[in-house]
Amino acid sequence: MNLNQITIPCYNIEKSIDFYEKLGFQLIVHTKEHYARFIAPDKKATFSLHINERPINKNGIWIYFECESLDEKVNELINLGVEFEELPNDKPWLWREARIKDLDGNILILYYAGENRMNPPWKIK
Repeated sequence: MNLNQITIPCYNIEKSIDFYEKLGFQLIVHTKEHYARFIAPDKKATFSLHINERPINKNGIWIYFECESLDEKVNELINLGVEFEELPNDKPWLWREARIKDLDGNILILYYAGENRMNPPWKIK
């Protein structure tokens, strides 16, 4: 089994499409009023947006996108006007992370973990 698709709620599909395209995702499906699906830049996974009419939890959903050249990607996005909640920094769990929020308050963590994503020193044997 392989997790390669997730759907997240949004309130404004058009503005959300613009936001995610700015991050580098390619729009591959768009039903105009309710739904949009993107393919990740590495072409291995997809995610989608679906209109949600109920309030989204104030903490939103946390979604991690791995970037091998994290600092370069963050600088590229800053130059495109993307505002970061947290700039790249090294975490105690051995990942380097930067955080932004999408238009609906979902937390997007751009990160690089390398070998530590699947094999941290504290991995269960």
